[in-house]
Amino acid sequence: MAKDYKILVINPGSTSTKVALFSNKQLLFDKKIEHSSEELSVFHKIIDQYEFRLDIILSFLKEKGIDHSVLDAVVGRGGLLKPIASGTYRVNDKMLEDLCKGVSGEHASNLGGLLAHGIAEKLSIPSYIVDPVVIDEMKPVARISGMPEIPRISILHALNQKAVARKAALDLGKDYEKVNFIIAHLGGGISVGVHCKGNVIDVNNALNGEGPFTPERSGGVPVGALVELCFSGKFTKNEIMKKIKGKGGLVAYLNTNDVREVVKIIGQGDKKAKLILEAMAYQVAKEIGAATTVLKGQIDAIILTGGIAYANEFINMIRDRVSFLSLVMVYPGEEEMLALCEGALRVLKGEEVEKIY
Repeated sequence: MAKDYKILVINPGSTSTKVALFSNKQLLFDKKIEHSSEELSVFHKIIDQYEFRLDIILSFLKEKGIDHSVLDAVVGRGGLLKPIASGTYRVNDKMLEDLCKGVSGEHASNLGGLLAHGIAEKLSIPSYIVDPVVIDEMKPVARISGMPEIPRISILHALNQKAVARKAALDLGKDYEKVNFIIAHLGGGISVGVHCKGNVIDVNNALNGEGPFTPERSGGVPVGALVELCFSGKFTKNEIMKKIKGKGGLVAYLNTNDVREVVKIIGQGDKKAKLILEAMAYQVAKEIGAATTVLKGQIDAIILTGGIAYANEFINMIRDRVSFLSLVMVYPGEEEMLALCEGALRVLKGEEVEKIY
């Protein structure tokens, strides 16, 4: 009889901590624990929230009557580490050190590996992270930007893209390592990844400045004009960065980052909203089209995923422009907790070898 693995999953966000317990792939329970701005305001750095969040998780498990000894592994959301290949990584001292230092930046996800280790260590069970945003499988040719001081880098919605890629390959009756996909994750940020036989060999920097504009990011804008804006004296560096990430895209044009709201006002006859949403779909389709050249047209499917993939009106705008290129598959949402569980489960079952950071 196959072993029944109990896996605790922890996904720290900027204002919440999601916790879930799985028995193999079956969700036993999950909870999104919200943190108020007042609670978090006492912490100078994100890393300072560690004990606060750990205590909340342990209290919640106690409240649910979960005996820690039943756990086989704890897996946390991967943070901003140094660039690494995709996979499931055992949390080790080097990883903990880099997460604490914020070696590639500060983000709530940096707490994922720390919290997983904090719980697992006391139980003498393994702790893992899976496919963090910094996975880097880009080909050398994809790194050349045209300005030697600024190489292109890999930052994408790796966890969801990899999970959806495996699911789509399974639905096609194929192995992920033997197919070619273009995957567009459509959320607050938009990443369009070129998946070639199990590796993301090219992708736009979905964090701050490449690819299509998004609900709250500017995407790639005319470079010369941006430089003029930077030196106009009208904006500070922080204000410019906010225009690129946070107050760009739909927020800048329509004062909302909610595609559902945009669809609603389009239905009420708002022509500007219709143009802006069409432009966002146009730019996503254009990015997908460019990505197909990387694979020389040898594509098994174009996959659309992320929260915005629930908006059929938006999906149809993209499909209308790219369906001539390949089969279009749609997987709305992002099942991050399940994806984290599955990464750990593959290692526990011996289907995948754990990686060392």
